[in-house]
Amino acid sequence: MSKTVLITGASSGIGKATAQALVKAGHKVALTARSDDKLTKLVDELGSDNAVAFVADATSYTEQQQVVKQTLEHYGHIDAVFANAGKGVSQAGTENGDPQEWDQLIDINIKALLWTAQLTLPHLRSSEGHFILTSSAAGRRPIEGSIYGASKWFAYGFGQNLAEEMKQWGGRCTTICPGVVNTPFFEEDKADKLQPQDVADAVVFAIDANQRNSVREIYLMPTH
Repeated sequence: MSKTVLITGASSGIGKATAQALVKAGHKVALTARSDDKLTKLVDELGSDNAVAFVADATSYTEQQQVVKQTLEHYGHIDAVFANAGKGVSQAGTENGDPQEWDQLIDINIKALLWTAQLTLPHLRSSEGHFILTSSAAGRRPIEGSIYGASKWFAYGFGQNLAEEMKQWGGRCTTICPGVVNTPFFEEDKADKLQPQDVADAVVFAIDANQRNSVREIYLMPTH
């Protein structure tokens, strides 16, 4: 059954790979990110019958609100949402960390996630839909002084709590927890780590599971 899926952080890395995998699996996607050029190129690749893109900053509540409105105007409904937008920090630890980076990290890893959920839940309720979010393996274990990890602890806990909220009306929520993924997040190639396609496959698996099966969490780690 074809579903309409809204993806944040869709212009590269995990978001882009997930859009490609979902369209290949027969779904339609609405893509949002800040990069107009990258989104346009991705829609051209996927085809305008399968994909539409809206340029927006995920940290802006009003811009996300407009994206949801435009998605509904284009497709008429939203069956699933993949809240994937996020970032890391360049300075590890607390004592030597950069508070300005922390502001940006909290805005995208925490606030933007909340905006996406709050704005889409009424529409997911209508479709008995599915909310999926990207946490991290870093959000499942202590890491020395990691502010990034702490933000992903929030995402992890939020996903578990949201699943309990959504089950009251037949909705599903999946928290994706990957280890190190070879994305533009890193300057050097990490070919021995997870690839964006691995996370994309996990998202497709969760969405395509029978409606009676709420895949609450997928935890991915590199084999080596």
